Amino acid sequence: MLLAAVALAAAGPRFEISFPASAHAQPITGRVYVVLSRKDTPEPRLQAANWRASETPFFGLDVEQWKPGQAAVIDSKTLGYPLKSLKDVPDDVYFVQALVNVYTEFHRADGHTIWAHMDQWEGQRFDRSPGNLYSEIRRVRLDPAAGYNVKIELAKAIPPVVAPPDTAWVKRVKIRSKLLTDFWGHPFYLGATVLLPKDYDRHPEQRYPVIYSQGHFGLGAPFGFTEQRPEQTGGGRGQAGYEFARQWMGDDFPRMIAVTFQHPTPYFDDSYAVNSANNGPYGDALFQELIPYLEEHFRFSRKPSERVLTGGSTGGWESLALQVYHPEFFGSTWTFYPDPVDFRRWELVNIYDDPNAFYVPGFEYVERERPMMRTVDGQTVETVRQKSQIEAVEGSKGRSGEQYMAWEAVYGPVGEDGYPSPLWDKLTGEINHYVALYMREHGYDLSWYVRTNWAKLGPRLKGKLHLYCGDMDNYGLNLAVYLFEDFMKTTGAGATFEYGRPMKGHGW
Repeated sequence: MLLAAVALAAAGPRFEISFPASAHAQPITGRVYVVLSRKDTPEPRLQAANWRASETPFFGLDVEQWKPGQAAVIDSKTLGYPLKSLKDVPDDVYFVQALVNVYTEFHRADGHTIWAHMDQWEGQRFDRSPGNLYSEIRRVRLDPAAGYNVKIELAKAIPPVVAPPDTAWVKRVKIRSKLLTDFWGHPFYLGATVLLPKDYDRHPEQRYPVIYSQGHFGLGAPFGFTEQRPEQTGGGRGQAGYEFARQWMGDDFPRMIAVTFQHPTPYFDDSYAVNSANNGPYGDALFQELIPYLEEHFRFSRKPSERVLTGGSTGGWESLALQVYHPEFFGSTWTFYPDPVDFRRWELVNIYDDPNAFYVPGFEYVERERPMMRTVDGQTVETVRQKSQIEAVEGSKGRSGEQYMAWEAVYGPVGEDGYPSPLWDKLTGEINHYVALYMREHGYDLSWYVRTNWAKLGPRLKGKLHLYCGDMDNYGLNLAVYLFEDFMKTTGAGATFEYGRPMKGHGW
């Protein structure tokens, strides 16, 4: 790849990004990015998947009604991460690639009109989302002191997602949701992947217990089930999935059905399986549309004792939430390393009392940065400030597709502009306590919800709650589980808690 000639620009470092009508005939409203990397494999845009923990600089800019042939300019005033400005990029040779996340206009039933990315069944991965445009990789010398003006054309479009084919064991469902379509004013879909037990077809009269496994968007089979040998999948999770499949297909394995849901939103790859002001009636859609469809088309047991839940992280919060919100529908949950279940420990932040998310409170003269992610031996990998900056670069108005903004979309109120109200300012860390109290009063703080409603929930949850978490969860999620356990110990409800010790992290 030849080193491209770069025109100098007296105004300083600058990228001019455009797209041809042959790639996208209509104007685009969305978010444009330029990514700078010292390596070209994988493509810089695909290194986006590792932006949370990588050193790959990228910069983001909103565009509205951006026309073919028109230049979108990313310059020294454009926010980036981990370097805030193009002026901070060291003089060196880089592999440069640009892309645009295309938004859709939604006329919602709540009266708001907003622009956000419509998931294309990729799980809100804008670096891989079908229809998004991207450029060739260019190798360029970037010297911010001398100035430069790099022109990049987005001439390629990401192709559609191809779902894996069904097999004798694995079936996939995708249905249009009337409830979500009515809310968003645009066709919305729900999906599920169903793993059938051995001899399912040989016993047409038999109904089976169902385990609902909650988690992030994915088209793979529940629990990683795969009939491909480890040498075909590269080992790792493929090895575990193959070993699980050997057991599932064995004569002695308990006969049950396993299910995962697909329910991406315009703000995240997962709705958290609940109704919310910003995302719309996902909880109703799952219980009134998707689950009835599955129970009609597969031989699910409809006994509450034979509907059980599990999940980790995002799926951990969901599995606990579904059990406590629907205590008579599900028989029990096995919840692993859940997202914050007590908002006094939103990771390490107390969103009700702390004035700022970025700083540890209680120090008068020194601002002590608050960790967001750590290794199991306590080394800080990322701070709350850094994570917030990443999300501010990835998207404005709650549209990063990342964790903090996703929680705001699920739990928080709608702002006057129709977008999720931020819990804290992503550049200063100042917490909006009105948003925090809204989240609690609407029942998304599961610990508070259970404590407040224990008189009616207690008899219905007895023996049904089982939680597991590492004692050194990488995001500090064990702290909220401890608080939840403190209350459950006072109830006699038979909830069980188990902690991986010593030094067990997220995913234990």
